[in-house]
Amino acid sequence: MIIRLLEEEYPEAKISLDFTNVYELLVGTMLSAQTTDNAVNKVTKVLFNKYPNINSLAEADLGQLKKVIKSIGLYNTKATNLKNMANIVVREFNGKIPNSMSELIQLPGVGRKTANVVLGNGFGIKDSGITVDTHMIRVFNRLGMVTGKNALKIEEQLLKIVPKDHWVEITHLIISHGRAICQARNPDCQNCVLTNFCPKIGVSEKKLSS
Repeated sequence: MIIRLLEEEYPEAKISLDFTNVYELLVGTMLSAQTTDNAVNKVTKVLFNKYPNINSLAEADLGQLKKVIKSIGLYNTKATNLKNMANIVVREFNGKIPNSMSELIQLPGVGRKTANVVLGNGFGIKDSGITVDTHMIRVFNRLGMVTGKNALKIEEQLLKIVPKDHWVEITHLIISHGRAICQARNPDCQNCVLTNFCPKIGVSEKKLSS
């Protein structure tokens, strides 16, 4: 029921990073940690023009790479991870982004969240896992469907209750809902399509009555 209501409310929900191939998706997702997708999209327009493929990224001068992504948070670490990731992909995977969870999470700067994004949205693998971000943590806690703030533990909980064919889609739906309605500071419960199903855990009475 919840998925159906969200599908009706956000029929065009999709990943908000701009990309044309798996390489661009991986790089964009690595850059997006603790940064908005809009900020990443502005940077990747320049980045992908200068480094259009994994080989050119591997050969990039680290100082120049840092300059390109300097407006992004944690740019020093991210630039180093990007170059190291590219070198490993070129050296160990013949220049092709690996398409398995076990291989992806071995790459510098790539955790389970990033790997889930790449597998689901880049390779179309629907059953690798569920991408859990701050919107997912907040909304599902308010719905009472998960507890805690640990992304890995929440993913484990969600994998048991979300139908497998919706594992990729659910993240896009919840992110859309979290941005539009179920915001961190000002949730608009009165205009929420899920209000009849939501116990509104953690939402103050003041917010509910406003």
